[in-house]
Amino acid sequence: MSSMDAPPPFRRIDTDNAEVFAFEIVGHFTQADIENAYGLLDAAYEGHDKIDVLLRASGYDGFDWSALFDPLTFRGKWKALHHIRRYALVGGPVWMGPVVGLFAPLTSIETKHFTDADEIKAWEWLGAKPADAG
Repeated sequence: MSSMDAPPPFRRIDTDNAEVFAFEIVGHFTQADIENAYGLLDAAYEGHDKIDVLLRASGYDGFDWSALFDPLTFRGKWKALHHIRRYALVGGPVWMGPVVGLFAPLTSIETKHFTDADEIKAWEWLGAKPADAG
């Protein structure tokens, strides 16, 4: 498979709740991938004052640090503060849990980290499940 055929690292997961949007990170993130991710979130904000988000980061493998300082990244974070009610982060590297705990009180978004083994609890917390879960 060529790099042109590789699936994007940020993928949407359909849910059974119209106000819960779920995504999965697989691999390494570039600036272009972050722009695509914010595009998906912008589409999710359409028609919803507030949404809940689940991010499955089990396959996450880092990102380009330069993207943190890009104006688009700042705009995306600003929009998120206004549209996201609850954010469940599932899995990811060991350091993600403590970082979520450290920054959660600094925003209006109710944020929780769940281990891979507790993904079902994350879905329950948001009142949704993957659409293909039946």
